[in-house]
Amino acid sequence: MFPDDIQTLARQVIDRARERGLMIATAESCTGGLVAGALTDIAGSSDVVDRGFVTYSNEAKTDLVAVPPSLIEAHGAVSETVARAMAQGALTRSAAQISVAVTGVAGPGGGSDDKPVGLVHFAAAGPDGVVHQEHRFGDIGREAVRLAGVRVALGLLLDRIDA
Repeated sequence: MFPDDIQTLARQVIDRARERGLMIATAESCTGGLVAGALTDIAGSSDVVDRGFVTYSNEAKTDLVAVPPSLIEAHGAVSETVARAMAQGALTRSAAQISVAVTGVAGPGGGSDDKPVGLVHFAAAGPDGVVHQEHRFGDIGREAVRLAGVRVALGLLLDRIDA
C-alpha cells in the first residue's frame, strides 16, 4: 500500500519502540491518518501503536487532542504552536509515551501568502519534551505533500524514540 521507503521507516519505528517498551500515538490533520496507517500496516504494530487521532477540523483538534481554541484563533491551525499542542494533546489523551503531530496545507487550494500550499508543521512529543519541524514542500501535488509528510513524521518518531 505504501512505498518501500515508508514501509522501511515504519518498520524501524515499530521495532525501536518495541525494543524500548514505548507506545505511540499520532495526531494528524493534512495526512488524514496516513502516519497511523503506515505504522499499522506493519504486522505486530499493535504492540506499540496505542491510537491515532485524525483531527482534520479545528473542532476535532480541540475535542480530540485538547488544542485550546485560542491557539487556533491566534496562530491558525497550520502553525508551530498548534502542531506542538496537538503532539502534547495526543500524549495526554492516550496511553502513549511518544507522539507525532502533523498539520499543513496539502493543496491544491487553501494556501495563502503566509501559509502556501505545501507548508506543513510537525511536532513530536516524548519524555524529553516537544520538538518541531517546519517543511515547505511546495505545490507538488496533494498526494506528494501528504506522503512527504508521512516520511517526515516517521523520521521524527524515530528521533524521539532514540532520544
